[in-house]
Amino acid sequence: MDQNKFTGAAREAAGRVQDAVGGFAGDADTQLRGKMNQARGQAEGYLGEAGDMIREQPLVAGLAILAIGYLLGRMRIL
Repeated sequence: MDQNKFTGAAREAAGRVQDAVGGFAGDADTQLRGKMNQARGQAEGYLGEAGDMIREQPLVAGLAILAIGYLLGRMRIL
């Protein structure tokens, strides 16, 4: 387990606890921070998974990145 996956999982778990404590105490600010930590933890976990995919299968990852870029360009989002 690389560092991004580990810190992402830890941050997500801490965010869940923070969200629950905020809900129990009725503190909307603490709940919001908990939800933000959960989202950040999930993003870090996805980053770790993407890094693993690139290391294990660089050709497939490169082709996927090109395909996504092409589709976004065709949709004129970029």
